[in-house]
Order: sequence, then structure tokens, then C-alpha cells
Amino acid sequence: MAKIKRIIATLLRLIAWGAALSAAIVMVTSHDSADVLNLSFDAKYTNSQAFVYFVIANAIAIGFSPIALFLSFSTQLGRLVFLLDVCMTLLLTSSISAAMAIADVGKKGNSHAGWLPICGQVPKFCDHVTGALVAGFSASVLYFLLLLYSMHTLLDPKP
Repeated sequence: MAKIKRIIATLLRLIAWGAALSAAIVMVTSHDSADVLNLSFDAKYTNSQAFVYFVIANAIAIGFSPIALFLSFSTQLGRLVFLLDVCMTLLLTSSISAAMAIADVGKKGNSHAGWLPICGQVPKFCDHVTGALVAGFSASVLYFLLLLYSMHTLLDPKP
């Protein structure tokens, strides 16, 4: 039974690592340019602090997952891994929320503030951002499932 628990935790962590990695890569490679009224502008993820935060949060999760793979097999460090899983889940959730808010403004605009939507001018950028947000949301959900599984493992330590 202990071997099955390790396999499940490892699989969840590896899949979450892959989702966070793909989210970061797709967001970093998102760029497009457009000409509006004879003015050229570039759309890239570094133009928005929420997108930069999204990439940094996913990078932290990418770095944490392999380390947690080795720590989670140790019973003495199980509580630390659980606490760090909570931090990763919260970090990914907050970053996806911030990035989704900016992406929504980019797609729909905000008539009250006078912000126009930009996805009509830079569709390639918006498609990349959408893909990154889907992968980031998947990573966030997977880390939440991993958190629940870690909590179950800590509360029911039977081998």
C-alpha cells in the first residue's frame, strides 16, 4: 500500500510539474506585433506585471516539484512537504487569478475605464496567453489534488 501511495504522489507531482512547465514556456514565448494608425506596437508577456508574476510563480513550482519528489519519501519531512504544497497551491492560484484578470481585460476591454480590447489586433499573442492560462489552471488544480492527497497521507499514515 505504501508503494501505491508513493506512485500516486509521484505521478501527480510529475503531471503538475509538466503543466507548470508548459504554462511557463507558452507564456514566455507569447509575442505578437501590430500596426494601428501607422504605429507599431509589440505585445509580449513582459508588458504586464500579472503575466510576469504568472511566469515566476510557475517557475517556482517547476523548481519545487523535483525537490519535493525526494523529500516526500522521507517520513520526517512529510509535514514540511505538506506545508510547501500549501504554499505552491496558493501561489499558483493567485498567479492564475491575476493573469486571468488581465487576459479578460485584454480580450474584452473595459468600457468604464476606456480600455479597448487588443485581441483583435494581436490574435497570436492572445492565443498563446489562453494556452498558458489553461496549462496554468491545470497545474493549479493538480497541485490542489496533490495537496488533498498529501493531507490524506499525513492524517492516515498507515503503510
